[in-house]
Amino acid sequence: MKLDSLELLNLLRLSSQALPVGAYAYSQGLEAAIEAGFVQSADDTGHWLKGLLTQGYGRLDLPVLVRLVASWQEDSLESALVWNALLAGFRETEELLLEDQQLGRAFYRLLQSEENGPDQWPVAEIPCFATMFAYAAVHHHIDLVAVLHGFSWSWLENLVGVATKIVPLGQTAAQRLLRDLSRHIEPVCNTALRMTDEEIGYSLPGLAILSSNHERQYVRLFRS
Repeated sequence: MKLDSLELLNLLRLSSQALPVGAYAYSQGLEAAIEAGFVQSADDTGHWLKGLLTQGYGRLDLPVLVRLVASWQEDSLESALVWNALLAGFRETEELLLEDQQLGRAFYRLLQSEENGPDQWPVAEIPCFATMFAYAAVHHHIDLVAVLHGFSWSWLENLVGVATKIVPLGQTAAQRLLRDLSRHIEPVCNTALRMTDEEIGYSLPGLAILSSNHERQYVRLFRS
């Protein structure tokens, strides 16, 4: 994996929490886990996020991202739509689906505003976040392995930011978590690259239950 300076800068921009898609508004069930008492410390947070990364995110979003990148490289809208539908279909609760689609819509609008969006995307189809991330990465000719690492880092940094606010964690503890959890990104990405179509997918009943509870949580800061 070797990027020239422009590719690296574009990857950093796409992976940044400053990207105006609203990712900061979502906790992917973490707020509900904190409310339920499952996550109460930095160690709990690390255990929770490692589980989501290795057993959830790395078994669905990352291998599908690999295929979405290939779809856009081949200029195959049909293939991109198939994998987009699979991502949406695997979201186990309404709020997790809405999160993915709202981020995807925001990313699509951002790409359109930059005049490099996928003009052929059907109006009736709602894009998932990974679908638009893959499109932008292909547009900027970013190496696939780097795309997976950047996508994973963006997800991880956002959720550590959530934990920093509401566990709560201190800034130093948050940085230690990012350092320690980032070590799992490369092996998870390598696994995603090797996965067959039949191996893609997961079910995390605990996350689904917590996410469903979060939809009706009386006081909450995050939309999911």
